[in-house]
This record gives sequence, C-alpha cells and structure tokens, in this order.
Amino acid sequence: MAKERLYLFDTTLRDGAQTAGIEFSLEDKISVAALIEQLGVDYIEGGYPGANPVDTAFFEKKRTKKAVFTAFGMTKRAGRSVENDPGVQDILNSAAEATCFVAKAWDYQVELALGISPKENLKSVTASVSASVARGKETMLDCEHFFDGYKANPAYALDVVKTALAAGARWIVLCDTNGGTMPAEITEIVGEVMKVCPGDRLGIHAHDDTGQAVANTLAAVAAGVRQVQGTLNGVGERCGNANLITLIPTLMLKTGFAERFTTGVSQKQLAGFTRISRAFDDLLNRAPARQSPYVGTSAFATKAGIHASALLKDPASYEHVAPETVGNERAVMVSQQAGKSNLLTALARHKIKIEKDDPRLNTLLREVKEREARGYSYDGADASFALLAHRVLGSLPEFFTVESYRTAIERRHNAKGEQITVSEAVVKIRVDDKLLMSVAEGNGPVNALDLAMRKDLGKYSDRIGDLELVDFKVRILDGGTGAVTRVLIESRDGTGERWYTIGVSPNIIDASFEALYESLTYKLMKTGARGTKRLG
Repeated sequence: MAKERLYLFDTTLRDGAQTAGIEFSLEDKISVAALIEQLGVDYIEGGYPGANPVDTAFFEKKRTKKAVFTAFGMTKRAGRSVENDPGVQDILNSAAEATCFVAKAWDYQVELALGISPKENLKSVTASVSASVARGKETMLDCEHFFDGYKANPAYALDVVKTALAAGARWIVLCDTNGGTMPAEITEIVGEVMKVCPGDRLGIHAHDDTGQAVANTLAAVAAGVRQVQGTLNGVGERCGNANLITLIPTLMLKTGFAERFTTGVSQKQLAGFTRISRAFDDLLNRAPARQSPYVGTSAFATKAGIHASALLKDPASYEHVAPETVGNERAVMVSQQAGKSNLLTALARHKIKIEKDDPRLNTLLREVKEREARGYSYDGADASFALLAHRVLGSLPEFFTVESYRTAIERRHNAKGEQITVSEAVVKIRVDDKLLMSVAEGNGPVNALDLAMRKDLGKYSDRIGDLELVDFKVRILDGGTGAVTRVLIESRDGTGERWYTIGVSPNIIDASFEALYESLTYKLMKTGARGTKRLG
C-alpha cells in the first residue's frame, strides 16, 4: 500500500520570533532560513511583511531554494476592501509564493478582540483567501483559537473551515492557540472536522503549554491531518511550539507513522538533525538543551553500570532508535566507531576524502573531543571544523602569519566637547618574506581588528575584497569576568556563501582574533589560493 504524504511547515521565523529573548535581524533570518532548508521541510513561513522593517525587507525577494516561501498575515479588516487594506496588500505584493492568513475561529474571540460580528469575520475570510488565490499564490487559513472555539460553538468553528475551503484555500490549519487541548480532544475534534473538510486539506498548529505539542500533533496526524506545523527546537510564544526536531524523527522512525506516511525529508537529511539543532542554538547564542529528545548530548548517554553492560551487549536495550540516524552518538563508552561515522559525514560535506581505517581519523577525533572539552563547538562552526580537519590531515595551506596585533580603546572628548570612544587596532602580518603593518579604527576593538587584518594581505588582498563580517556572537562558558569566552563569527562573500568560525579564550579579543583569522583562511582556501606551506 502506498504511503500517504505528510507536508512539513516551519514557522520558526514567524511564530518562533515571538519567543521571549529572541530578536531576529535580517541577517539572522537569512541564516536561519538556510538552516531550516537543510531539514527538508516543505514550507518556510518567513514572517509578516509590512509588520516591521525586518520582515518587510526579508520579503523583498525569495529567500528559499526548495521550500515554499510563505508569508503570514491577518485577513482584511472589516469595513475595508482587500484592495484598500495595506496589510493584505503587503502580503500579496511580497515575494512569497504562498500566504497563510490568520482568522479567529471562536465567535467569542471575534466579538471580544476584533469587535465585529461573526458573519463579518467570515466575509473577511472569503475576500482575503479569494484574493490570494486569484494572485496564483498557494493559500492557507490559520484558524486561531480553533479547538477552544469548537468546544464553545462547534457550528461556527466549522463554518470558518467551510468558508475557507469554499474560497479556495489549499490548507486549513487548526490551531491550538493557548496550548491547553489534550491529545484525546484533538483526536475527537479532528474527526468531526473531517466530516466537512478532507484530511489532505487540514493542518495542525500546536503550542506546548502543557508539554504536549508534539503529542497533540501526532494525535492530529493519526486522526487525519496531513500538514504539520512546528519550529526548530520548539521555539515560540510562551512555552513554544511543536518541536520539529523531535516530531520529524518520530514520524520517520516510529512504527505506526513510518509505515503509513512519507515526508520530504531524506534519511541523509535526518542524519543532520543533531548538527542543525545545535547550530540553531549557537545562532541564538544559547546552550543546547542536553536532554532534548533525539539530539541532546544526553539523549543516548547513560551512567548506570548495569545499563552500560547491557548496551555493550545490545544497544537497543536502552536506545529506542540508533543514534546515528539523527546524527547523534552514544556517550556511554569510548564510541570510536560512532565518532568516526560522524566525522566522515562532516568531512564529506567539505569534500575531504579519507578512508575509515586511516589512523589520522583517530587523531582528528581526539583533537575534536579535546577542543570541545575546552569550549569549542563545531556544530555551529563548520568552517572552523574544515580548517581543523585539513590541519590534522596535513592539507591546510598557510597563507599568512600574524606576527603581532594590538588593540586600544580610548574614551575622550572630541572637538565639539562630546564624549566619544575610539577603538584602534594595529596588526603586523607576514606574507612570504614581506612584513605588512596595518592600522584601522572601528566601532569597537573587534571591528577595528577585523578591518586592520583585511586592510593589506599583500598578494591575497584581491581575493578578500568581497569578504564581510555579517554577525558576531559572544557566549560566556562559565561564570565570572575571567571566564572562558566563546566567539562565533558569521562571514559571507560575493558568491552568497556564508560560513561560521569559532574562537575560544579567557580573553575575548584573543577569541575574536582566532575566529577572524580562521574566516580569512577559509575564504582564501575556498578561492583556491596557493599557500606558502602546508600546516599539520
């Protein structure tokens, strides 16, 4: 029997952006969208064009390669036509291929929050959905407060569904807005909705306020819905959304789902989930949750001696899936084989070929483990990993050496009597037999150091002309002002490629220098520049 297709919808950049403490810049959104695409989802909801400058700029052009680029927004306001509603027009005129309108499906909330009649709300749904369909955009309706609305007034909640369906919506998404619905209620209510709308037109959007967003989503899938919404690492308003990093492996690996359904995610993409999850946390500048299902560092770890003994005989004793299927590894023993497998996968991403029995692989594995113990994290710094691998394997070119650098910060008054802070960096770089000295001022010591290092690289200068530092994140790894600091730098060049490099030191400037140096080295290596010698 043919498997049924489930469609995966990521709302990290929209609903996830409502997480307390998360503020995505435009560059953040571009980076996260690229990370989400690596999951293999079908839709990426990028935000709300017109709502703020970042989202408006993000929707100026298509930001996805394969996933359907989706815009979110409200249905038209009562008393206005679609043509005279700026919010709707911003959505329709954006570069989005699909639109997801939100409309309240609870008559109480329609009257309370919108101050309009339930009938007027249905008219807005019809007009907005129809206008989007007429523009040739794939159109969805997010039914806000659906489950509470259904429990209070089933007839009206179903009227919203039927209205959107009649207007041409491809998907009608049932939203558990306050996250309080139980899985058994989801099953029952979805069953009733399917009497007026087929399951292959229904989606589920669950919040995690009772810790059951994934369970509620799975219940909805089992009951008939075929679009699944969620976010990376479960970020979202209040307690978050259904976690796609947990949900997708469950759909793909667990009996009852894997046998019935297929998704757009390949087994190879699934094996990248651990790396993607941790890279996202690095972008958010926060520590990954150790006990996250499937991808946490403790997900396949055990301390109990009797458990370790059983694992040696049969890993399935305490592992519900093989850790390598999601890119994780067993932590109970010295896992040379699991570690090598992960390294070989990572090396293949950088087109570095090495046999699995090559003794240098053990050396690289030890080096990675040792550096991770000191605070490095290569899940979110793939360029730094590539350089480390090339160095251990003896294939890393040396393009230049920094013989010395100095940074200075001066707080003083300018000619107008205003108090200003000036940062300056002096760098001495040797290229071949030439010693080059550069001086630069910047917005801060790191910016000044970056500008000074790139000011003159001798014969390599033309190769770094399009290089720019996009983002700079700092994380204190343990407490106190003398603590070890991790710096993550994002760079990009004229080709559009972005890469991440890392530095770790008790001194923030030293950590920044390391990450900057590696960014320059990676850029030169990717352009095919010839180094003065091989490092190893």
